[in-house]
Amino acid sequence: MEYIVIINLFSSFFLCGLIWLVQLVHYPFFRYADLHAFEEAMSFHKKKISLIVVPVMFAELLSSFWLSLFSDLYTAFHVAGLVIVLVIWIVTFTTQVPLHSKLSEKREPDVIHRLVKSNWIRTLLWTIKAFLGVWLLRIYLI
Repeated sequence: MEYIVIINLFSSFFLCGLIWLVQLVHYPFFRYADLHAFEEAMSFHKKKISLIVVPVMFAELLSSFWLSLFSDLYTAFHVAGLVIVLVIWIVTFTTQVPLHSKLSEKREPDVIHRLVKSNWIRTLLWTIKAFLGVWLLRIYLI
């Protein structure tokens, strides 16, 4: 069980840090990317970011499921963490992925604006998940 907690905490902390970088630097940079190479840049972005994000998101999802189902300690907090992760996945695939697909076809400032604005939801949720992890880590270490 300890390894699952470590995997869950690591993935949540990692994704929280990454989403803040994406939110404050990466997505806003799309506004300034070269117009002529934008589609190529988006293709590069989608391929490379997926190599980093997808495995860690799956680790967080699976470890959150495991903890919410099998942990005898702090079950309500693990269930809350799972709910947060599920909402992140829903927002990712109903909002962020379609916006990325639109940007792969054409650079549209309005779509970039919506991407940045809607990504605050995931940024907030991963931040809450990380704070929840800090609280759980504090309790597990006591």
